Amino acid sequence: MKLEGKNIIIIGGSSGIGRAVAELCLELGANITLTSRDRAMAEKVALEIGKPTIGLGLDINSEEEVLDFFGSSREIDHVYIAAGATKLGPLTGGTLGENMQAFNTRIMGSLHVVKAAVDKMKPFGSVTFTGGISTDRPIAGAWVSGLATSTAEQLARVLVMEFPHIRFNAVSPGYTDTPMWDTVLGNEKTSILANVAEKLPVKKIATPAEVASAVVFLMSNGSVTGEVIHVDGGGRLV
Repeated sequence: MKLEGKNIIIIGGSSGIGRAVAELCLELGANITLTSRDRAMAEKVALEIGKPTIGLGLDINSEEEVLDFFGSSREIDHVYIAAGATKLGPLTGGTLGENMQAFNTRIMGSLHVVKAAVDKMKPFGSVTFTGGISTDRPIAGAWVSGLATSTAEQLARVLVMEFPHIRFNAVSPGYTDTPMWDTVLGNEKTSILANVAEKLPVKKIATPAEVASAVVFLMSNGSVTGEVIHVDGGGRLV
């Protein structure tokens, strides 16, 4: 997996899987730009990861902001979109607008990025989206997540036909030990993830670094496009 000298943008790279991808790409010699809605956080993480990593603020919900961001970008080899949240609760709870915000961030945000980046991408560079196990194993109360992950994975297929000179793929993590679950599961995170791990064939929860290695494979293998790689410990099978 050779990425030396490649220009890589990681959307949502200040924590979790996005940060792990940034760290691995830097180890492999790439030039990294990572983003967060919190510019100060992006700058802080970039300093922690080390030069030549750059941290910038970006809200992918704003099409205008995304267009401005990529308008000033140099040529791009690879983009990884880690940005996204989840929403738990019944369809009948709250308004649809509120419930679908997490979906819109993941899908409309990804489309904003592709639209703005496509003219800056080098031939046969790549864009990698983030799906998830909820595509194959939906659960009650996580309907927004199931819609979002399945649509993100489908983007990796349909956009190949729109822009065949760019490779589009998706990584599909299972439960992964990231800060997102601190917010969603709170104090029950440890016990819930331990219970999930016990049911998996591999008996463990994935780490961000393990998911990151799949993302880097998708970036670096020039013959892979329209593909979804699962990093779920076999969770979709049980």
